[in-house]
Amino acid sequence: MDTPVPPGPAGSVSIENGVCTLYFAFDIGFAIDLDHAQRILELSGQSSTQRGTLRLERPSPAWFAYSPAPLRISRTIPHPRTVAGRPLLPTLHAVLFDFGALSLAYSIPVSGDIAALSPLGAALYEERQLHADARLEAQNILKEIIGAVSKPCLIDLEEDYIIYHARRLSPAHPGSLNDQISAARLPLASLLRAEPRQLSSQEAGDALAVNISYSPNDVAIIDWNAAFVVGEEMDDVLTILEFANVELLEMRHLDNQLDLALERAFAVAARPSNLFSARQQSADLRLIARLRADASILFEQVNNALKLVGDQHLARLYRAALARFHLADWDASILRKLDTLDNLYDKSSDRAANRRMEVLEWIIILLIAFEVVAGWLWPALRAMLND
Repeated sequence: MDTPVPPGPAGSVSIENGVCTLYFAFDIGFAIDLDHAQRILELSGQSSTQRGTLRLERPSPAWFAYSPAPLRISRTIPHPRTVAGRPLLPTLHAVLFDFGALSLAYSIPVSGDIAALSPLGAALYEERQLHADARLEAQNILKEIIGAVSKPCLIDLEEDYIIYHARRLSPAHPGSLNDQISAARLPLASLLRAEPRQLSSQEAGDALAVNISYSPNDVAIIDWNAAFVVGEEMDDVLTILEFANVELLEMRHLDNQLDLALERAFAVAARPSNLFSARQQSADLRLIARLRADASILFEQVNNALKLVGDQHLARLYRAALARFHLADWDASILRKLDTLDNLYDKSSDRAANRRMEVLEWIIILLIAFEVVAGWLWPALRAMLND
């Protein structure tokens, strides 16, 4: 993680040939057969598809990629839309991941003074219609590929993230990229925080604290709500940030699922145990075991989907994004709940096993008693029959 951008002189810094991209992440099922989904979409003819490996803009190992490669979809937005008076580009980009996630990307061309973009940032933060449009589009995609989705369901949760990508900055005075960022420090912080008012120096410093550069001509400034990226070829950086947003959604969803599983497990553990509840306990234990297995599989799939060992710059960028999104805290919470669920399952399973052993012991006692009684009564019954 680089050092925070220091305060600089106030000045007008403009974006040249920029794009603002709004990412929406959804969970549409437990898993997706990407090959099957691609065949369905290609047959429909409404979308262009591509199995997207990570496009790298710098030297990296040949094996560095997603595992497995997600399915990228491009389609035309049916109705023209504007946000804060700015038109959306007509193409919607979507990415399907095998662990059941869907990411949608809407783009808005931006240019001009960074300070003049603050109203756009505030409008995007409050934008609701685009959220509704994105959810409707996610529903439509799910309907199209439902045959390729395991346990299809569009959950209520969603995650959105904004990336402002400028290929170049045009300062009012010559200088390095760091000088340009420093000159636009306060308006840039307001843009990232979606705050139309000027922020304090302390708040601006926090908004710009996480910045990653590979060369003197590029930078990625990552905040919790938005990122500001400068550079000619930054597709891999945008892809990493998009994936981090998807991962945040999946961790939130998994955390909620574990809360429900724990409630069920606590109910099973607290229920009085008797002979007549044995069948219900077995059904509850099977449900808890399935929830535990599903949660563990999803956790491993999400955390192992992107291999970043070989590219130190992207690995550094990815770690910075995870820290900004507090994903380490979500991981710790999920691991703690998985451990608690394991303990509750083990204790409930042990109690059910003890109950079965008690039942077996009573059956054995009753059989022995029956044998004793039968051995005592049989001679008398035989004598009565003979008489």
